Amino acid sequence: MTLSAARDIRVPFLGYGLGLRPQHYADFLAGQQAVDWLEIISENYMIQGGKPRAMLDAIRRDYPLVMHGVSLSLGSVSALDAEYLASLKAFAKRIEPLWISDHLCWTGVHGVNLHDLYPLPYTEEAIHHVVRRICQVQEVLERRFVIENVSSYLSYAESAMSEWEFLSAIAEEADCLLLLDVNNIYVSSVNHGFDARAFIAGVPAERVQQIHLAGHSDLGDFIIDTHDAAIIDPVFDLYADACRRCGRVSTMIERDDKIPPLSELISELDRVRALAADSLPQARCVQDAACTP
Repeated sequence: MTLSAARDIRVPFLGYGLGLRPQHYADFLAGQQAVDWLEIISENYMIQGGKPRAMLDAIRRDYPLVMHGVSLSLGSVSALDAEYLASLKAFAKRIEPLWISDHLCWTGVHGVNLHDLYPLPYTEEAIHHVVRRICQVQEVLERRFVIENVSSYLSYAESAMSEWEFLSAIAEEADCLLLLDVNNIYVSSVNHGFDARAFIAGVPAERVQQIHLAGHSDLGDFIIDTHDAAIIDPVFDLYADACRRCGRVSTMIERDDKIPPLSELISELDRVRALAADSLPQARCVQDAACTP
């Protein structure tokens, strides 16, 4: 698929953003920050009233927003939560996000939420199961959905393909978009011993709507996606590969623990901007305002 065709699939490039966290509400309310857009955790704001909703209403006047969920449980064998989907749709109608995403995983079964993101077996059966559910989500939300690859710490004997083949098949069959979490790719590649660059090379570039970057915890024998540290150089290197492969993609930093001052995250985001500018081939840079890093 050509890049011009890809632009027919993707929502326009937003630039470089951060996850909105309560620790930084005051900074965003005090004045314009060097952040192009913000991602919110959907479940944190799908309530009526309260301080989080009031803060979001004030901040969203100045920044484009996207919604990122953690509770959809696309891979579960239990029926999709119709009440949750209705609330998600109503909230999206209210705040008008550019897109909505969640994880390619399962989070519980039989009504029990295990509060973690568990991987799926990479099988044809799982592909067909998840595609049906994504199509159902897209029908309810009346828009293309965006799915994210998760970090993983276990594998299934039943798996018959690589994670990137599995992810790509689902995206193509469901006609959805991808949130490529580069840190998750790195974490899983270390834990399972695969080539992270093969993952980047193996996904349909024209469907990559967003990129996540984050830090993690190295425990020696394995690493965990904790979002509590700065991005490390190997993840930055992998991000450069993703830029060369996918072109100009809206990118943001996730930080969920040991949250530093906003100025520190913006400095890290400046490195992301610079790396993207250095990595993107000139042939992929459309000469218009949306192409300025």
